[in-house]
Amino acid sequence: MWECPKCGRKFNRTNQSHFCGELPKSVDSYIKEQPDVIQPRLQELRQVLKQTLPDAKECILWRMPTYRSEKGNIIHFAAATNHIGLYPGDKAVNAFSNRLKDYKSHKGSVQFQNDEPLPLDLISEIAKWCYETGNHH
Repeated sequence: MWECPKCGRKFNRTNQSHFCGELPKSVDSYIKEQPDVIQPRLQELRQVLKQTLPDAKECILWRMPTYRSEKGNIIHFAAATNHIGLYPGDKAVNAFSNRLKDYKSHKGSVQFQNDEPLPLDLISEIAKWCYETGNHH
């Protein structure tokens, strides 16, 4: 077992890549820890998901804002250096592939570059599809 000298967590693999910092306790704290320039975009995305999924529970899982139903995780999002990642799952990405062709997507995720407007209507449709079809991520 390898123990990270910084955080003390133990891993089977030596020098395992991981996050050492304190995990955010809420979506509010997650957004507040992001750079100031990205926070309004994250709030916009959050509002769309809350409006689209009013009965979903908002929480943090895998260090990402997550929307859950009684059936499981519906959708996640996360901030990265140059984009916001949306994680609806591979079935959703496949179902919307014709409308996602202008965005980088891979294995159930979609990247929306920070220098482009968020496609909020499309994001809402994807979230609704995930919830209604039961294709939870």
